[in-house]
Amino acid sequence: MGKIANDTLPDTLDQDMGFALPHDTSVPYMYRTRTYYQALGYERPYRWAQYADVPFTALPKPLSASRIALITTAAPYQPDKGDQGPGAPYNSAAKFYRVYAVPVEPEPDLRISHVGIDRAHTTAEDKGTWLPLRQLQRAASEGRVGDMAPSVFGAPTNRSHRVTINQDCPEMAERLRAAEVDAAVLVANCPVCHQSISLVARHLEANGIPTVVMGCAKDIVEYCGVPRFLFSDFPLGNAAGRPNDIESQTMTLAFALDLLESATGPRSTHQSPLRWSDNPDWKLDYSNVERIAPEEIEGRRAEFLRQKDIAHGRRAEDGVAATQRA
Repeated sequence: MGKIANDTLPDTLDQDMGFALPHDTSVPYMYRTRTYYQALGYERPYRWAQYADVPFTALPKPLSASRIALITTAAPYQPDKGDQGPGAPYNSAAKFYRVYAVPVEPEPDLRISHVGIDRAHTTAEDKGTWLPLRQLQRAASEGRVGDMAPSVFGAPTNRSHRVTINQDCPEMAERLRAAEVDAAVLVANCPVCHQSISLVARHLEANGIPTVVMGCAKDIVEYCGVPRFLFSDFPLGNAAGRPNDIESQTMTLAFALDLLESATGPRSTHQSPLRWSDNPDWKLDYSNVERIAPEEIEGRRAEFLRQKDIAHGRRAEDGVAATQRA
């Protein structure tokens, strides 16, 4: 067989052919998370939820006649728990550990300082990027959906699969049934958020409630396996669109609702055509140990252990409060 000639250098070939940069693909969050925590001293890699079979429930009625629930991993603002504003550093004191429901009117004060969003490339200043509440209300007012459930529902970002599956998923389904919901839009933020949201979506579908997941961590969601997934190739914390860009947020929710309505079977993934920027270099940064200096890793290790102790205290407080309520 003759030798295939290729005198074109790779970078020249990329330019000539209009190829994207090699790193302009979906961020490998599972790999990044594993290597990052190994660098922090954790030898045992985290086991991400993985399923071969995926439940699927078709919409029981037209979307224009359906009541839609909005499920988020954002936390209700707690004034006594430190900085939770735009640009706040990771704050485990603001975590929550039980499913909640808060009225949509007046608009609830929800924050995402307690989860691992991409703080290098986004600030969470515009909640429309991670909480499509106003867009969903608009869709209801325009007749795209029948109406919106009177509450926003919160799903905890438990690392424990058992807690999520045995505690949070059944409670979420019970709350949605009580609200007479026909379908749900679930919005993820951090890597573990994507897993928690995916597990909730699976449970709801298995119990007759159609869902669509909006997220930015494609590998985590598809590894778990969900019925419908709208993937936005944006930094974590922007699953509902670009910040301060109403058109982007409107289009992103519209893509999700279209998928909720049109999917004919499980593992239906639609990728938003919207781009975060023309420069994909932001994809190289999140939890990438190859770009973090050793001395910074040491500082992050100490901060991680401090935040872990705070989270343990919050979990204990929530357990006591739940017992008292019971």
